[in-house]
Amino acid sequence: MSRGGSQRDGEPAGTERGAVPVTADGRPRTRGWSDGLRAYALEIRGIFQGGERGPLVVIAGLIVIWIVFQALDDKFLSPRNLSNLSVEIVGTGLVAVGIVFVLLIREIDLSVGSVSGLAGAAFAVLNVNQGWPEWTAVIVAVAAGTAVGAFHGFFFAWLGVPAFVVTLAGLLIWNGLTLYLLGASGTINIDEEGLVASLTSRHFEDPAAAYAVAALGTAGYFLAAHRRRSRHRAAGMPYRQTAEIWTRTGVLALVAFAAAYTLNRFQGLPLALLIFLAVLVVSDYVLRRTRYGRRVYALGGGVEAARRAGIGVERVRVAMFMVSGTLAAFGGLFVASSLTSASPTTARAAGSGMLLINAIAAAVIGGTSLFGGRGSPWSVLLGVLVIQSIASGMGLLGVEDAVQFMITGGVLLAAVAADALTRRAEARRGRP
Repeated sequence: MSRGGSQRDGEPAGTERGAVPVTADGRPRTRGWSDGLRAYALEIRGIFQGGERGPLVVIAGLIVIWIVFQALDDKFLSPRNLSNLSVEIVGTGLVAVGIVFVLLIREIDLSVGSVSGLAGAAFAVLNVNQGWPEWTAVIVAVAAGTAVGAFHGFFFAWLGVPAFVVTLAGLLIWNGLTLYLLGASGTINIDEEGLVASLTSRHFEDPAAAYAVAALGTAGYFLAAHRRRSRHRAAGMPYRQTAEIWTRTGVLALVAFAAAYTLNRFQGLPLALLIFLAVLVVSDYVLRRTRYGRRVYALGGGVEAARRAGIGVERVRVAMFMVSGTLAAFGGLFVASSLTSASPTTARAAGSGMLLINAIAAAVIGGTSLFGGRGSPWSVLLGVLVIQSIASGMGLLGVEDAVQFMITGGVLLAAVAADALTRRAEARRGRP
């Protein structure tokens, strides 16, 4: 949904898309049920005809994917498979959240796969081979990702080397360092009962845990939406009707409690999923509710305009690559946790691009623009569900890896093409 307030073709005068209609004299008015349906119809039509994408399109695609795979294999929507799916999305999802931060400033980080592999290898070497405590090894591994991000950001922001070149070199450097660290040791098995292994193996079996998270998330959304409505109303800005907020909250509650019910039918709430949701909440708050987040979006809208507005462009750029490196390292620990090992084979796989491609695909499919300035961490949740659902479904059907690669590449190409068409449609309407 666009953040702008420009009027679109076919909308009545005084209507701001994505917000509540405004009266002829400019005063905000709430949306009644009669004209509300028409406004929603215009909004949905704008998504498909005006080139604007939204979560509605991704959700529709996800539903189609689930229906198709369920028809081909009735185990796809079983509680066991959906629970496993909720854990499998976390490693790639965390890396993709870091990618979102970089994409928002119109850049790209091609090193995240290698950085994730480096973090997993560093943890395994320090903990298993060197005997370091797990917590210390985890902190060092994540800090290594932060340092790598700062290294990339320095070359890009302060020395002027294109981010594509810097991170492409990083992809090779950090993948080589990972293989060097593993070296003669080869595969290093981590403690299956330890801290890192428990990241993907532990579940909260008490049904109250999953339902509590669902209730907390629903209540948090309602309070945030109600607070925003009050602030907009006090400032004389268009605001949503209370009934509409209740409706949206009800839909979210239905989805959240259905997910909690499904998870409780297997092993309960996975720890990995809980951590992933917490990262999404914190990331979204930083980007959408803080002054620093507004600077990130401003930089994505235009470098010179951001510089003239007094934004420290270089510092923001370095910070975004540091966030990307940190989350890539964190995601790498979840990958190592799911495998309970670090090996040259997995390091090469991460460095060769599959994790990178899946992370970028998850961000772009979810709605983050490759052209900067648009997207949010929550877009990753939908995008990674699409990517991992395809992988899970084809795995159940025994489809070979070559076909999976082609399908994933095709989905990514379609998402990027849709993003480009969106920008072209907006340009024709005179929008930035």
